[in-house]
Amino acid sequence: MKPHNSATGQRAVALPSSRAGLTWGLLGVLAFSFTVPFTRVAVGGLSPLFIGSGRAVIAAALAITALSLTRQRFPTGTQWVRLAVVAGGIVIGFPLLTTFALTTASASHGAVVIALLPAATAVMAVIRGKERPPVSFWVMAAIGAIVAVGFAALQGGGLTHITTSDLLLFAAVLAAAVGYAEGGLLARELGAWQTVSWALVIASPLMLALTITAVLQQPPTGTPIEWTAFAYLGVISMFLGFFAWYRGLAIGPMAQVSQVQLVQPVLSILWAALILHEHLTPTTILGGIAVVACAGTAVRTRLNRPAPAFR
Repeated sequence: MKPHNSATGQRAVALPSSRAGLTWGLLGVLAFSFTVPFTRVAVGGLSPLFIGSGRAVIAAALAITALSLTRQRFPTGTQWVRLAVVAGGIVIGFPLLTTFALTTASASHGAVVIALLPAATAVMAVIRGKERPPVSFWVMAAIGAIVAVGFAALQGGGLTHITTSDLLLFAAVLAAAVGYAEGGLLARELGAWQTVSWALVIASPLMLALTITAVLQQPPTGTPIEWTAFAYLGVISMFLGFFAWYRGLAIGPMAQVSQVQLVQPVLSILWAALILHEHLTPTTILGGIAVVACAGTAVRTRLNRPAPAFR
C-alpha cells in the first residue's frame, strides 16, 4: 500500500444535511440486522471462536485489497491509536462476545440486550464527540431504549435472570458503542470505508492467530447454509455494512444517527422468525411500530441543525 490518494485531504467537503447521515445509518442498520440470526445459524456447525475471528480475517483480506488498489495514505500519529480502539470494539470485542453469547442464547434474546446499543452509542458520542443533544433527545432516546428492550423481551421470552450470555452481550454493547463513537469521528478524517479497513488491518494478526487456533482445536465442518451465514458475517456484517454505518455517523450528529439503530432489534427478530422459525406474535407488529416511532421522534429533535464537515 503506497501513500498516495487519501480521504484525508486538507479541504473538508460539506454534505447536504443530516438527512444524508440518517439514510446512510439506516442502510448500515439493515445490513447489521441480519448479524444476530446469521450468527445463530453459523454456530450450529462452526465453533464460536472460528466464527468470531474468521469473519474478521475475511473482512481484513477485503480491506487490504481495497486499500492497496486505491493506494490509500497511511494513517498518522494518534490515528493509529484511535484505530486500535475501533478495532478493539468492532473487530475483536463485539464479534467474539456476541458469537460466544449466541451459542446458548436465542437470536431473539440476543436482541433484548443489543437493543441498548443506540443509547450506549449516544452516550459515547456525547463523551467522545462532545455533542450536546437537547433534553428532548435524551428523553426520547431513553423511552426508545426502554420500548426496544421491552418489545424484544416480550418477543424473546424476557430477561428473567442474568446469565453468562447476558453478561457477554452487555460487554459486546459497550465494546461496540466505543468503537462506533471513535470510528464515527475518525471517518471524518480518514473516510468511512477507510476507517473500518484500517481497523481490520490492525486487528488482522490477532484474528488470524485465533482463527488458526480455532481450526486446530475444532476443524470446521459446517453445512452449506452455515457457511453462507458465515460468509455474510465476514463480507457484509464485518466489512461492507460499516461503509454505510460509519459514513452516517461521520455526517452525524452521531448521537442522533445512532438512534436509527433502535429499529435493529425489530428487524433482527423478524429475520429470526423468518429464517430460524422463532416464534412471532402480533406483539411484534405493535412493538415494532412503537420502536420505529420512538426512533423517528429522537432523530427529528436535531434534524434541522447543520451537519459537521465531512472529509
